[in-house]
Amino acid sequence: MWSRKEFKKKARILIKSNYWRSVSVCFLIAMLTASYPISRSLFLNYFPDKIQTKTALILPVFISAESFSSAFLDFIPDNFIAAAFLHTVQNYLKLPDFIVTSFLTLGVILSLLYKFFVSNLLIVGEKRFFVESYNYEDTNISKIFFLYKLRHLANPSWVMFCYTLFQKLWDLTIIGGIIKHYEYSMIPYILAENPKISQKNAFFLSKQLTRGNKWKLFLLDCSFLGWELLSLFTLGILDILYVRPYKMNCKASLYLFLRRNYVLSRAPKYEQLNDSYLEHVPSEDELLISKALYDDSEGPYTKISYFAPHQYPVFLFSVQPPIAAVKSPVNPAQNYDFLSYVFLFHAFSIFGWLLEIISELLSCGTLENVTLRTLPWLPLYGICGLLILLLLKKYIKKPATMFIINFIVYTVLDYLIQLFLDLGFGIELPKYHSYLTFMNGEAYLGDGAVFALLGCAFFYYFAPRWNSLFMKLKKWMRILICILLTTVFIFDLLSGIIQY
Repeated sequence: MWSRKEFKKKARILIKSNYWRSVSVCFLIAMLTASYPISRSLFLNYFPDKIQTKTALILPVFISAESFSSAFLDFIPDNFIAAAFLHTVQNYLKLPDFIVTSFLTLGVILSLLYKFFVSNLLIVGEKRFFVESYNYEDTNISKIFFLYKLRHLANPSWVMFCYTLFQKLWDLTIIGGIIKHYEYSMIPYILAENPKISQKNAFFLSKQLTRGNKWKLFLLDCSFLGWELLSLFTLGILDILYVRPYKMNCKASLYLFLRRNYVLSRAPKYEQLNDSYLEHVPSEDELLISKALYDDSEGPYTKISYFAPHQYPVFLFSVQPPIAAVKSPVNPAQNYDFLSYVFLFHAFSIFGWLLEIISELLSCGTLENVTLRTLPWLPLYGICGLLILLLLKKYIKKPATMFIINFIVYTVLDYLIQLFLDLGFGIELPKYHSYLTFMNGEAYLGDGAVFALLGCAFFYYFAPRWNSLFMKLKKWMRILICILLTTVFIFDLLSGIIQY
């Protein structure tokens, strides 16, 4: 028997020891999937509220393109790919109705692919993070991408597809949908433990783990209703900062409890729950012996495996990645020379331009150039990237502090640049229409939060990776690349200023 008070108490303890990692994971999942409807309101500025379509001639009279899209997009919450695709086609090509419907169908297919090969797999990765962090307090945020690192996608995608499909069909019965919601609730956790498990066994084990527990699971969810209501009044902010991490830690604790009892009982198919290191934290001696045996077998982690305290021993995981997928850990504390700074300024400026183009596509369905010039540079991203590398190295072990500073730096610079363009050149950029704005509508909370996260990714991952590739070139080649990029950038910048 178990009590929800016990698991909620344990969840609060886990949050204290792993708060910022838990928040970061929930933030990423809210941004990349539709699994957190409350906190996803933070990012409404990026997604169209409604898709406007014409009636399709190719469909029967009683089925319009609009109704067709609504039916499928309601089924697929992660609909922004289809929305953007269709919206762009309509805005620029002005195609006939039957062709628009064809593009709509293609857009729906793209949304399906995103749902089942990105969104669903990230949800499994989220469960893996929280299950691991129960006993390993230094679990990396990158754990949400563990299926991609393993390059093991097909089976989890298929199981999650069946999970989504069956749940939607049962939802048509209302009562049956509620019952099956709790009966299927352990499937993502089971996949997070054993990505190789078959669809039949995953459904069977979830049914067994929740047998006699569905009502208690329902009451557990009801106990969070007060927090969910409070999150609504904070426009989803509290959901990210506390409620969702609290709930996920609680559910992870419950899953480990249920699987432990099931394995100990030697119930049918218990051997499918095969990751014993989720429960048993190996001692240093055990790790040394396992490492020696592992190295003798020349596994994929042989060259780079290391003992990271308070982290799950990945080289002992039941599913091993191909050798080509295993890469050395990124070292964000590396030093950068002058040429590296110049190169990274241009690299991040171009990268930012690409992100803005994608954001414009997803929000407005347009492909307009977001720069004042002809070439793909957004200096704001490059400037912020340099400031992060130059000024924030001392916060390398404090990612939460770095996130907050990134948010402030980006927001202030974005505001000053918009003010400069407005007062100096008479160029008034469109104000944000979202309700989560400040600075007279010039700054958007979701935008600042996304950039702050991007800044952390730049510091901890992109900059070290890009610089490592850049440093492999001969010095004269590095000098030539920097000169060419800088010359083209200055010429394009000056031409843009003269033009306006």
